[in-house]
Amino acid sequence: MNRYNAMKLKISHHLIYTYNNAVLLDPQLLYIYPRSLPHQQLIDYRLTISPSPSNVAVNLDSEGNVQQFVFFPNNEVRTLEVNVEMVLHSDDFNALNFILFPFDTKQFPFLYDHRINKYLVPYLARTDITAKVEQFARKIAADVNWETVPFLIQLAEYISNDFTYEQRETGDAYSPDEILKYRVGSCRDYSRLYISTCRSLGIAARFVSGYLFGSLLQDHELHAWAEVYLPGAGWRGFDPTIGAAISGNHVSVAASADFNSIAPVMGSFRGNATSKLITEVDIQQIKN
Repeated sequence: MNRYNAMKLKISHHLIYTYNNAVLLDPQLLYIYPRSLPHQQLIDYRLTISPSPSNVAVNLDSEGNVQQFVFFPNNEVRTLEVNVEMVLHSDDFNALNFILFPFDTKQFPFLYDHRINKYLVPYLARTDITAKVEQFARKIAADVNWETVPFLIQLAEYISNDFTYEQRETGDAYSPDEILKYRVGSCRDYSRLYISTCRSLGIAARFVSGYLFGSLLQDHELHAWAEVYLPGAGWRGFDPTIGAAISGNHVSVAASADFNSIAPVMGSFRGNATSKLITEVDIQQIKN
């Protein structure tokens, strides 16, 4: 791969959970370790957790993401802090530099080869698909004469330009019907709508969590976008928040068929308490 416009990025991600009463922490599952990709290489990674864990098991989940399973001593606490500092090398690249094969998949709907389709079943699930979503998808498709790549670009641009963005770090992602009705959402919501729209027309799609450098909206929070599987091109990323294909400014952490299964920290606690989360992300370019 020829490198051009390469960057070295330093990302700091700080999460602190506070509890109004003392609690016991159950094991926590962390998705906060960057993926290994052709254009993205991890240089340094440091994870610190307070209270100090009794063990951290690092493994791969069923979708190939690095997960860190954190176990704690049986001691009561009032806070949980997770701090990550990472340095990555990121190459800029042309996300649209591919050829669809077979060539007739330039138009859709199309069928995936049976040897590939069996692996894509989770990414074609129709859980979020409603009549409203299908109507929305067909309108965008008709506007671009059912051409595959123009549809993916037009869909990202439409969501970015015609919906109102809101920052919302906690709570469930809005359903696609809610986004279409109220025309407002966060990056998670936009990605969920993008995925369901693609799936409604037979294009495999998945949710991606990560970071975006150089965006006033996203420089200080976790980001989300979508990837679609294209014959001959593999998984390709599109970001409906900025209305474009992804670039070297995107740092991918985890990808999943389910939008709610790769939050940075997931777990429970025991005790009569309520929790509050404060999170902060800082992304800087390191000059070589």
